[in-house]
Amino acid sequence: MDFEETRDLWKKFESLRPLFKKGGKLEKLYPLFEAQESFLFVPPVTAKRAPHVRDAMDIKRLMSTVIVALLPCLLWGMYNVGYQKLAALGQTPGVFDCFLHGAWHMLPIVITSYAVGGVWEVLFAVVRKHEINEGFLVTGMLFPLTCPPTLPLWMVAAGISFGVVIGKEVFGGTGMNILNPALTARAFVFFAYPAFMSGDAVWTAVDSTLAVDAWSGATPLSVAAASQGSGVVQTLNAAGYTWLDGLLGTMPGSMGEVSALACLIGAAVLVASGVGSFRVMIAMAAGGIVGSFLMNAVAGDASPGIMWMPWQYHLVYGGFAFGLVYMATDPVSSAATATGKLIYGFLIGVLAILIRAVNPAYPEGVMLAILFMNVFAPLVDHFVVQANVRRRLARV
Repeated sequence: MDFEETRDLWKKFESLRPLFKKGGKLEKLYPLFEAQESFLFVPPVTAKRAPHVRDAMDIKRLMSTVIVALLPCLLWGMYNVGYQKLAALGQTPGVFDCFLHGAWHMLPIVITSYAVGGVWEVLFAVVRKHEINEGFLVTGMLFPLTCPPTLPLWMVAAGISFGVVIGKEVFGGTGMNILNPALTARAFVFFAYPAFMSGDAVWTAVDSTLAVDAWSGATPLSVAAASQGSGVVQTLNAAGYTWLDGLLGTMPGSMGEVSALACLIGAAVLVASGVGSFRVMIAMAAGGIVGSFLMNAVAGDASPGIMWMPWQYHLVYGGFAFGLVYMATDPVSSAATATGKLIYGFLIGVLAILIRAVNPAYPEGVMLAILFMNVFAPLVDHFVVQANVRRRLARV
């Protein structure tokens, strides 16, 4: 679109604005008008007098950056879903076929998440008479990427509805929620319909004798939890799961969580753009390593194999990498102070490994660890601020 076309489109929007402003015939639909305008143009409302800070990074661009960072996980998940399905059918799939079959399973889930969640966003914006927040662009993508590709669409709709309404809107909307809405949605679906979610068993496609789209099989974490003793790595290798599989994502699992490498690419985008907190990421990884060493230290011969699992396996298996990059770094529900981010991230890492190791019936602990620390993030910030106040008073 050239300059003339852009100017004409802007004039068209300006001619329609009186209909949606206060007193206009379509006043109640102003959030929809504003959303379209914000999507197409730079927001026209800016600060005129000091004090103010001018920055090209508005909420729209910030959320768009997160979506870009999610693309590696989305694309790899699409490929892996198709690959696992075709492998189950005994075929030797090509790259295009893998993407085609993966898209057939993934896109309906993503579209449902955006459509249903978007309805709730618009409804609350109209009722409360405020603008539609672009934060849902991220929530609508994060939630489906944490789901298996066989999740029924009505469960996707129920989950995203719970996440948006109960996880965010009841607290007042974006910026006021204490829990990550995408994780809240996943937690609801996991505990409401555990048989359909990837906990101790997920869809897989490694048995070529099964001419079906999906089959429940053991995940790497559930294999480790079901084993006993220090030979857990050998047990995982015998089950067909290596450390490299976890890094690359060549294994079944939630659609966007399988590849730690794709998550690392997303982390690079978020850190380079300043959108994601590197402190939370580094601290959570450190907490995971420390938690792994602690479990290794107290493990005995009769302990579940997951307590013996080396730290590098914990970091690439399950949703650890995905949670570290995209969930724990949520600027709304995480700690706000620099020191608080380090404490917050470290405790998430330790808790995630602790939940995995001491509760073999629930071998994936990242979701609960992040939600638990979401609740305590304000308290962490409170103690950090009070400590700073005491140090300054001592100097005075």
